[in-house]
Amino acid sequence: MILHLLKKDIVLGDGGAIFELERRGYVSAGPFTPEVAIEHPEALKQLQTDFARAGAQVLQALTYYAHEEKLKDIGKPDTLASINSDAVRIANEVAKEYGGVVAGNLANTWIYDPSDTATHKETRRQFDKQIEYQISHGIDFFIAETLEYLGEARIALEAIKATGKPAMITLGFKSLDRTLDRVVLEDAFQELEDLGADIVGINCFRDPEQMLPLAARVRGKVSCFVATQPVAYRCTAERPYFQIQKFQGRVAFPLELDPFVLTRIEMANYALKAKEIGINYIGGCCGTAPHHLRAMAEALGRSVPNSKYSPRLELHAIIGDKAHQKERDERILCEQSYDPAVCHFMLEEPDEGTENGER
Repeated sequence: MILHLLKKDIVLGDGGAIFELERRGYVSAGPFTPEVAIEHPEALKQLQTDFARAGAQVLQALTYYAHEEKLKDIGKPDTLASINSDAVRIANEVAKEYGGVVAGNLANTWIYDPSDTATHKETRRQFDKQIEYQISHGIDFFIAETLEYLGEARIALEAIKATGKPAMITLGFKSLDRTLDRVVLEDAFQELEDLGADIVGINCFRDPEQMLPLAARVRGKVSCFVATQPVAYRCTAERPYFQIQKFQGRVAFPLELDPFVLTRIEMANYALKAKEIGINYIGGCCGTAPHHLRAMAEALGRSVPNSKYSPRLELHAIIGDKAHQKERDERILCEQSYDPAVCHFMLEEPDEGTENGER
């Protein structure tokens, strides 16, 4: 199904489920593990419904960090089977209602060591266990994401290919344009394509502005489908990934990222730029919420279920058109409609009544 969709048109992925559920109070910042799938399945189903209604064509089973290494950290290694299977079941319930596709999900294990072959075998074993619990509940394809070592990506790809399902392998890049085992990105993705990856791409860490130049290099190197899933947190050339942004002198990750959230307009522009450079699978990672996805879908010319509730600013009582303006205060109308170059009120010192919150 996913390969058929990609041959027809751009596929719109989903958003950052772990971070959005943390924001909603169902995931703990720090471990970022997805036990919500078994403890509050209704919350997960609602979020995936929100993604689908916003235009996501693919729903990823929320199995990021649902591997033994992370589940041991939270004292719940016995939940491996239930989290992986229930997450797929929930995604399928929503996908069936909205005509979407379900992707299984694998992520970095934190045990892979390039110099220790024993960790390679253990990495494969942990991937295989997740796949075992996911695949029997209805998977169209698998996404292996947030991988920083090409070696670990190879292992994930091998595990997925053994199932016969299509494989999407996405690597993450922080400050450098190479993997942690020092392979430049073009060579890394060419190798993954040669090994049988159906879709390759970049996810997490960087925002669209910092990711798309790298993605353009990938697009110029490989012939298979290419994916991007950036974070929706503003980064800079000096600080190219979201975990090192600073707020009031402190590192903002993970609890003070709110001031860095990209607007829906910025994410819509990302979708258009990704389309221009030939990206086939356009999604989002940490910080990407349903309102971002709807703006992205509509920027791509699509009408989605929640387009019913898209902005109708002409009906606003202050900034709307003349037929719908209700506000009569000249200053408020001016301030909310123009910048200081046009609105002289904004150049004046506030009077005492204004300082006290009076109109």
